[in-house]
Amino acid sequence: MEHLSYPNESAEYRRARNALLDAEMALRRQVEAVAALRRALPPGGAISEDYLFTRLDLYQREERVRLSELFEGKPSLILYSYMFGPERDEPCTGCTHLLDGLDGAARHVGQVVPFYVVARSPLSRLVAWARERRWPHLRFLSAEGNSYTNDYFGNTAGVSQPMRDERGYEAGTDWDEPMINVFRKEGGTVRHFWGGELVYAPEEPGQHHRALDALDPVWGLLDLLPEGRGSFFPRLTYR
Repeated sequence: MEHLSYPNESAEYRRARNALLDAEMALRRQVEAVAALRRALPPGGAISEDYLFTRLDLYQREERVRLSELFEGKPSLILYSYMFGPERDEPCTGCTHLLDGLDGAARHVGQVVPFYVVARSPLSRLVAWARERRWPHLRFLSAEGNSYTNDYFGNTAGVSQPMRDERGYEAGTDWDEPMINVFRKEGGTVRHFWGGELVYAPEEPGQHHRALDALDPVWGLLDLLPEGRGSFFPRLTYR
């Protein structure tokens, strides 16, 4: 395929780059094919409980709200489980760098679908952290006192015993995971549509921290480099 040519590139480089371009085009087709499979999923399970969360209302006051009330007249809802439970002194740095990027996206995504960040900590703690982090567009839900995080795998406490045995999870030890879930509301019924199960899928060699790559601009940019991601992992601050 005749395509671009950069200054002073060699014929060897162009042959290799064209082969890579073929692979990139195939990946683009695969990404859309996967999205089509996701869109074609049959109806998921209806929620067994209309979970009660805490959020800020339009006047920045705390209010109690049920999952079914989060849709704002839209058919779908996205909830991201933030690894910032009450037992943590600081939130997960991996989650936090992802939310740094998603804060900018949230102002646009919110025109199509409500998007909330859910954590088990009290809402006051989440809001204080969001202000410190300067996230003006992300909206937070506290799952304090409900079982949403366990039921929809934002914490390993909801994982079945056979899976715990298979993965070697220590008995009595659980931790939060960066799970993302999509719900669908039809009439008066709220159903689970899709969850980011890749978070729990066994990792292949060299594939650590790739479960949410489709949402993550940091890893996307670093993957463009000759040195790749290397050993870098985000921190809360670089001061």
